[in-house]
Amino acid sequence: MNVVIIKYNAGNTKSVENALLRVGIQPIITDDIAQIQQADKVIFPGVGHAQPTMQYLNERNLNKVITNLKQPVLGICLGQQLMCANSEEGNVDCLNIFPVQVKKFKTEKNAFKIPQIGWNNLVDLKSNLFKNIDEQSFVYFVHSYYCEMSDYAIATCDYILPFAEAIKKDNFYAVQ
Repeated sequence: MNVVIIKYNAGNTKSVENALLRVGIQPIITDDIAQIQQADKVIFPGVGHAQPTMQYLNERNLNKVITNLKQPVLGICLGQQLMCANSEEGNVDCLNIFPVQVKKFKTEKNAFKIPQIGWNNLVDLKSNLFKNIDEQSFVYFVHSYYCEMSDYAIATCDYILPFAEAIKKDNFYAVQ
């Protein structure tokens, strides 16, 4: 299986690579358009800032490549953010694969810590992506931004307010 991790000069590409290596998959980390288009599966990893990452993608025409992929694509954290319409992080227009807004958590009088760092329950699991994961399973988060709830939500969490932990549209999947 040919798995590509999209390189965009930020992110946790090495962490994703190491996770795949542990399960016997040798991924390629690249921003080469041909390699991305020829991959069996594509991972768009997380960690970084939305505005400079979109700039990097736009300058290399990766924005157009990603939105036109037909194979399964998984966005993680920042990858999820960038698959949405726009993000409050840098007030940037994103790839618009999902017509969903990415917002920053807000809390009054520091009632909640931002960024959210800690465990939360997954609920409303609606996809084979979660076939071996039980409803109410705990997952670990480190994030300040979230995807608004929408019809694309395939898993939700609640921190300050309910948010779409995972979203799906056609061949595109994205998780916080």
